Amino acid sequence: MEPASLSQLTRHPRAFLRTPLHSLVSALLAVAAGLALRVWMLLKFFEVSGDSQLYGAMAKNLILHGQYALDSNGVLHSTLIRLPGYPLFLAACFRLFGVENYFAPACVQVALDLGACMLAARFAWRITHRMAAAQATLWLACLCPFTAIFCAFPLTETPTIFSIALALWALARFQDRGDWFSALAFTFAVTWAALLRPDGALVGIAFAVPMALTDAGRVSGKRLLLFNTAPLRKLLVCLLLALVPFAGWTYRNWHAFHVVQPLAPRYATDPGEPTWPGFQRWTKTWCLDFVSTFQVYWNMPGAPLDIQKLPARAFDDLAQRDQTTQLFAQYEDNGEELSPAIDAGFAQLASQRIADDPLRYYVLLPVGRVADMLFRPRVENLPIDLDWWVYGHHWAETRFSWFYAALNALYLLLAAIGLCLRPRLWGWMLLYFILRCALLATIEAPEARYTIEFFPVIFPLAAVALTRLFFKKQTAQEATLPGRN
Repeated sequence: MEPASLSQLTRHPRAFLRTPLHSLVSALLAVAAGLALRVWMLLKFFEVSGDSQLYGAMAKNLILHGQYALDSNGVLHSTLIRLPGYPLFLAACFRLFGVENYFAPACVQVALDLGACMLAARFAWRITHRMAAAQATLWLACLCPFTAIFCAFPLTETPTIFSIALALWALARFQDRGDWFSALAFTFAVTWAALLRPDGALVGIAFAVPMALTDAGRVSGKRLLLFNTAPLRKLLVCLLLALVPFAGWTYRNWHAFHVVQPLAPRYATDPGEPTWPGFQRWTKTWCLDFVSTFQVYWNMPGAPLDIQKLPARAFDDLAQRDQTTQLFAQYEDNGEELSPAIDAGFAQLASQRIADDPLRYYVLLPVGRVADMLFRPRVENLPIDLDWWVYGHHWAETRFSWFYAALNALYLLLAAIGLCLRPRLWGWMLLYFILRCALLATIEAPEARYTIEFFPVIFPLAAVALTRLFFKKQTAQEATLPGRN
């Protein structure tokens, strides 16, 4: 049988589904295994607390009162501390399945996460045109416990992962076909990602440029100029569509608070609420890992503090320790609340520490915090103590944590190898990594969940590495598929 022409295969991307039976069985088994893992995690670890309740309160007030607001002592007050993407998602689920039924959106998130796995596999196939890469991506994504665990929590992580996977697939498909469906799918993905979390805007910043540089003329078998006017017209329309919800959100915030706020405030505060910049800056002079985030940063203000919880790097000398002790005592005497005077004391202490060692503040600690978020065992959502590394306290938890650390490192190592193999769009995926790491370097209190958004990119890159290592030869059927653009 004669191989299909390039144009025929490009117009019929489902040709990759015409694979041997074992490939189809493998895909079904991967999805089934992924479903089993997520259902087990949902039943075992489902929890509603903290941010989940905050998002739920906004969603409930949208349904019951038609206001994007929070309840304070029985009085509703408008808020902008969170973007509307996830509250709207919860509101839709509450409307369908009952108000405050948090288990229903968690079940929807299971479907979204499995959808993200399949989109990542389709993206891997489009950038390699190798069935082995698609299959490896699907297995890596479906069996990844780090992303699966977030299905059990009504939080933004799972929808964000889905949005990134959808954006990657739509980008690759648009490069192959230059069609409206791909362009609109990409627009929806990057818009929802940015409406879920402010850092979701990085998806659009990193991947909108290759959309504009698309050479869609290859779809018809002839090469056109790099800046093809047809895809640019689509991108202009999509840009306007993407800006509409943010224009509406900005107008709403101006109308309610008389501030220009197109995303969400850095410290999740409404206009007029204190942000305590002195304390924030002091924290950045020593905070390095999630333990400090949990034991110190999250406790101030409103909770007691223990000077013994601070690591040795929080003091350069005895004088700084005494000064810190005095500030903690003032905080306690003030009813465990910060005041402008106490915050000014932290600002003065921070300035002194920065002047003593600027390299530590501007380079070493930011790099260390990013490294902690990338390589730390991702057990923060599991019933495991913060001091997981202390073998004598809990040998089983320590062993499990080291296994999680090794598994996480394996994913990252394979992705790095895949990046070095330079598959299609590798430069833009690298740009996304760089932009996100640069943003995370500005955070004073690290959390490993801030790097979970890397995994939709990690899965296909790791699959590229595995394919090169274990499936060096293309099958005859894969060889007939369209090559790289």
